[in-house]
Amino acid sequence: MAKRLLPEWHPQDAVQLTWPGPESDWAPLLERIEATLEAMVVAIARYQAVLISVPDTATRTHLAGRFASLGVPEERVTLVVAPADDTWARDHGPLAVEDNGELRLHDYVFTGWGGKFPAARDNTLTRRLLDAGVYACPVSERGLVLEGGALESDGAATLLTTEACLLNPNRNPGLDRAAVEAWLHEDFGVTRVLWLAHGHLEGDDTDSHVDTLARFCDPATVAYVRCDDESDPHYPALAAMEAELKALRRRDGEPYRLVPLPWPSPCFDPVDGHRLPATYANFLIINGAVLVPTYGDAADTRALTALAGAFPGRDIIPIDCLSVIRQHGSLHCLTMQLPQGSLASRA
Repeated sequence: MAKRLLPEWHPQDAVQLTWPGPESDWAPLLERIEATLEAMVVAIARYQAVLISVPDTATRTHLAGRFASLGVPEERVTLVVAPADDTWARDHGPLAVEDNGELRLHDYVFTGWGGKFPAARDNTLTRRLLDAGVYACPVSERGLVLEGGALESDGAATLLTTEACLLNPNRNPGLDRAAVEAWLHEDFGVTRVLWLAHGHLEGDDTDSHVDTLARFCDPATVAYVRCDDESDPHYPALAAMEAELKALRRRDGEPYRLVPLPWPSPCFDPVDGHRLPATYANFLIINGAVLVPTYGDAADTRALTALAGAFPGRDIIPIDCLSVIRQHGSLHCLTMQLPQGSLASRA
C-alpha cells in the first residue's frame, strides 16, 4: 500500500499532550484537570513515552519534579515550552501517514472547530514542536481544515467519519462530498469512506467528531455508543446511527463486529446545568493498553468490560474524566498518539 493513515493500534513512540495554563478556559478547574492529566501520564509512561507541550518554563520545571516524585522515569517524559490556546491535542496535533514505507506527519489547519474558539497558537503548535526538534520524521503542512477527532482509520484504506463534521461548511466551504473524498484519498490513500449521517452528543463543540461516537478497535471491529433510554433526547439519533453501523460492510462484504458501549447517566455542568458530553467511545489505544474514560457512573464497569472484550491482550485502564467533560471533551480528545519512528531520541 503506497499511502495510509496509520491506525491508532499501530506501534507508538509516545502520546502527545498539551498542558493547560492558568489563563486558559481551565482556570476554574486547573487543579482537577492537572490531576487527571497526571494520572494519564503515569498510566501511559508504564508503556511508552509522553510528549507534553507546556505554557512556560515554570510549568516545565514543576512538572519535571512532579513526575519524578510520582515515579515516572525521566526518559519517558519530554517537556517542551510551547504555549497553546487549549488542551485538545487530538485536534491540533499531527496526523501520521505512512507513505511508501516512510513515516510523515501531516499538519492540518485548526480553526477551533469552525471558528468557535481562539485557535491561533494551537494552529502553530506542531510547527513550533518541529522547530524544537521533537519530531524525528518530516512534517508536511496541509492547507485544509481537519481535526484528528474527526477521523477513524482501519489502517487499510477505509475511513469512518461523520457528515456533520467533514461536510460542515464551517470547515472547508466549497468542498462537497466528492471533493472531500478526493483529498482523503490524496492525503491518506483512503479508497473507502464510511459516512455516518446520524449521531451527536449534547455539549459537544466539534460538530459530531466520530471519536465521541464510534471507533475502530481493529479492522473488523467497531465500538460505538448506544443509548438504551428511549426518553433521552439522544435516543433517536443514536438509534439511527446504530442502524447505519449495522448496515456497513467490510471490504470483503462481511458486516463489522459491533461492540455497543453503555450509556452513562446524564452529566450536567454544576454551574449552569447544561448537559455534558460523557461518552465511553473516547478511549485511547496505546502500546499494550487502552485508557478508558469513566464518570463515576454505574455504567463505568460495563464499559470497561465491553472494551476488555474488544481488546484482548491489552490492559484496560480507567481514567476519571468527570473534570474533562466540563470543557466538553474527554480522554481521547486530550491526546494524540505518535507512531513508532516519529519522536526524536533524547540526547
